[in-house]
Amino acid sequence: MILVETKDLTKTYRAGDVDVHALRGIDLTVRQGEFVSIMGRSGSGKTTLLNLLGCVDRPTAGTYLLAGEDVARMNDSQRSHLRLRRIGFVFQTYNLLPSLSALDNVLLPTVYSGRPGARKAAQEALARVGLEGRERHRPTQLSGGQQQRVAIARALINDPTIILADEPTGNLDTRTGEAVLSLFQDLNREGITILLVTHEEQVAEHSHRIVRLRDGRVESDAPVAQPLDAGQVLAQMPPEEEEAP
Repeated sequence: MILVETKDLTKTYRAGDVDVHALRGIDLTVRQGEFVSIMGRSGSGKTTLLNLLGCVDRPTAGTYLLAGEDVARMNDSQRSHLRLRRIGFVFQTYNLLPSLSALDNVLLPTVYSGRPGARKAAQEALARVGLEGRERHRPTQLSGGQQQRVAIARALINDPTIILADEPTGNLDTRTGEAVLSLFQDLNREGITILLVTHEEQVAEHSHRIVRLRDGRVESDAPVAQPLDAGQVLAQMPPEEEEAP
């Protein structure tokens, strides 16, 4: 099943008297259950594309279908509703509220979705990412890797079809980054589609495909011959003590 399909997707921003062409006609297809990495230099259009796919922004022109729904024709309210039903977000800087516990941070999306049994679902999401017993910890009491796991649990709370991850290992050391990638691979094996933006070739090689952008266009789209298994990579690393907050 095709989950994401874009045709001639274009985004142009107006900066004073100048048009800035962030995307210049993106054709992209992602099937349900794929793990796809998006790469490219700064200014290539990666973040703009992720914002459009995440229903955060609207394209200037072109078509975007998410699970068959025409996103480009939706109004703000419709896009917001679709985002809550279908999409989970994970960011490089975690985007956790420091005054809230891990549990309350995970619960935030349910304020808008009104999910029944939200508290139990949040506890289950934290357990799913290996943070059972840390529900009452605030972000400052957690390591970077643990904070990213809270962010992933938050992305899972509304049972998304797809997770969009923007440089999710960018602030983490190598071992912790592999642990997060292992978690993404586990979620992908469970059927969740993963779309991950990264600057790092080795991170991208954990996915099924690498889409490379250049100047707002798709430069290449190719499968990864033998994706890295993060669990195996971790097993080959020397044991270390748990990362300190």
